[in-house]
Amino acid sequence: MSRQQSLFDTSPPEWERDARMQRLVASVVLSSGPDRVYDYLVPETFCSTDQADGSLEPGRRVQVPFGRTNRTVVGYCVRLETRQVEPERLKQIASVVDPMSLLTPAMLRLTRWMADYYLCPWGQVLETVVPAGVRGQAGTRQVALLHVREGVDVSSQKLPVKQRRALEILAASPEPFTVGQLAQEAGCTEAPIRGLLKKGLLRSESVRLATSGHVPQPVARQVSLKRAPLKLNAEQQAALNVLDQALDANAARGILVHGVTGSGKTEVYIRAIEHCVSFGRQAIVLVPEISLTPQTVRRFEARFDSVAVLHSHLTHAERHHHWRRIVQGQVQVVVGARSAVFAPVPQLGLMVLDEEHESSFKQDTAPRYHARDVAWQRAVAERIPLVLGSATPSLESWHRSLTGQYQRVSLHQRVLGLPLPAAATVDLRDPAQSRASRGGISRPLQQAITASLRAGGQVLLLLNRRGFSTHVQCPACGFTLECPDCQMSLTFHRQQNVMLCHYCDYHESPPKVCPDCRAPAIRYGGLGTQKLEAEVRARFPQHTIARMDTDTMRTRGSHERVLEAFRQGEIDLLLGTQMIAKGLDFPNVTLVGVINADTALHWPDFRAAERTFQLVAQVAGRTGRGKQGGRVLVQTLSPDHPAIAAAVRHDYPAFVKRELAEREQLGYPPFGAMVRLLVRSQQEQAARLVAAGLADQLRKAAESTEPVRILGPGEAPIAKLRGQFRFQLQLQAAEIAILQQLARQVLATFKVPREVICVVDVDPWDMM
Repeated sequence: MSRQQSLFDTSPPEWERDARMQRLVASVVLSSGPDRVYDYLVPETFCSTDQADGSLEPGRRVQVPFGRTNRTVVGYCVRLETRQVEPERLKQIASVVDPMSLLTPAMLRLTRWMADYYLCPWGQVLETVVPAGVRGQAGTRQVALLHVREGVDVSSQKLPVKQRRALEILAASPEPFTVGQLAQEAGCTEAPIRGLLKKGLLRSESVRLATSGHVPQPVARQVSLKRAPLKLNAEQQAALNVLDQALDANAARGILVHGVTGSGKTEVYIRAIEHCVSFGRQAIVLVPEISLTPQTVRRFEARFDSVAVLHSHLTHAERHHHWRRIVQGQVQVVVGARSAVFAPVPQLGLMVLDEEHESSFKQDTAPRYHARDVAWQRAVAERIPLVLGSATPSLESWHRSLTGQYQRVSLHQRVLGLPLPAAATVDLRDPAQSRASRGGISRPLQQAITASLRAGGQVLLLLNRRGFSTHVQCPACGFTLECPDCQMSLTFHRQQNVMLCHYCDYHESPPKVCPDCRAPAIRYGGLGTQKLEAEVRARFPQHTIARMDTDTMRTRGSHERVLEAFRQGEIDLLLGTQMIAKGLDFPNVTLVGVINADTALHWPDFRAAERTFQLVAQVAGRTGRGKQGGRVLVQTLSPDHPAIAAAVRHDYPAFVKRELAEREQLGYPPFGAMVRLLVRSQQEQAARLVAAGLADQLRKAAESTEPVRILGPGEAPIAKLRGQFRFQLQLQAAEIAILQQLARQVLATFKVPREVICVVDVDPWDMM
């Protein structure tokens, strides 16, 4: 059917057509504030084609007037386009902040996806992707460099002696000088130099240079000689062939490398990266723990000429230094923790997530992204392979390999044909064990430690609880000392003689009498790493012992120093929390003891069994990597639990088969999608009412959508944290898009009081 012709002329009048002009318009996202994209006119001074002169391009920050008061705020230019506008209706950009673009077009698209997927402001994502040290240009300073002005004939100038000498020195130099440098070269004060500036014979250029004397320290410098590649076994070679084929295909591909502990997965990654580097591309390798970074960097530095490191323990200046090297294409391999997924690699060819199951790949503050999923989006956009490696893959990745989204490669054997360590449980429910041990170490574990140390082996002991005593209780009235801000038991730290909350760092002095009934018999119960260390030192006084937890690893380089001492045999027994449980390769470790495998097994979290299996299996894999073999003893109150029983048997397929069946029945990930809404406030009633109102609105909105399961509102497992009362809602559906749309729709109109905070966690990893 043809469109009816209008009886009236609908074209704008001549005066209106004249008012609309073709102008360059910048779309700007504010780094903080309203989650919108604002249009600003680009002044002619910022429209040069030479990007080095301060002109504007997408990815640079700008200063813009905002609001009725036109206060100056900082935002990111995300798009430039020429279109017809009425100039008087748009404000102008005030200035360009950055000397170069901080974000490529591909990274801008990735951050837009993150904002949409994780339901958070785009500006907040941009601030996360660009490190603070880069935004602040840490490790640099603003200086004025002097040049002889163009067209000045030095020989014809009639000048005082000192000015003439300074002018001649600058004209003859291939490099510019600062005022102070030129004065020193000319043997005069700065006054003659400033005289030349006033006469217009010199021009001053303001530039930012690296701070004098600043040389960022690399993470690992022990390696001086390059190591030859290790010989691959048949399984490793088959895995490498798959990775090389993916690299040559120039297409996005997810590859899950499932290899038992000690199967040589890292050597496979390194060989694949060597292939990637051979045709001029770079690679990003993500590791979950800062304690793994020195060892990983050392292995990569032994094989590659240029390795950059990005992790949270770097100073701002060091991070900026590495970031600039990466941008300039001077780096072959970037190694780092979660945020290294955003490394600005110009020719990215491969991404690797080692120990991909680790929960530290999920960020617990907004934007609450998971590095694995962000890496996959980046791999798809840049048409490159993503390699995920683990001995205990996450159920999400394993399921994707079953459905064909990822290709799975398996390494069933350890390198050199070494067997997996023999493992057994010690049933702590047996009264004989409690009577004989009188501490955290049972009689079988005591005997095993003695035998291992006597034979010249080293020992690892895992206890995933910090402190000395995990709770303080009055035996007379039952009162337990809790944090007033978190309603969690305070932990006694004997070395500092303080009661400490591990959630908010609240602390107070240990009580001498019960604060409630004034009874003098205070009981210090539970076992933490400090008490375990004291027990181990008392039982094995002739041996060198070290402890690794967040209390002892606070100083810079402490992880590397302890692990290097352990590697060199200077430490006989190393005990600690989960930071010693994965990724570390020490051939002389002949015994691993798990002091209590039940610490997180019964938490109200659907991933509790998975985490317990992974932790026990990973720490068990630290032994048996040398010719002496190895042994694992797991102390537990739940020896028959499927997760612990499977971990002791090194039987990942059996565990995952059972766990996936349970998840499927309940519709939990990976068989369904989940969004967690957390409402918190210092006022309990306010948080409760907002959570209830939010639940009502969600249920009403869900009536018109595909089936959605809404659980709650109810108190969070940790009902009060850092002074705020917490209530949660759990949304479940078949597809994540259903929940995203529902949450977006309701939160757009739902009014949250100022004293209440509503947190949206897409694909939650922590249910506590």
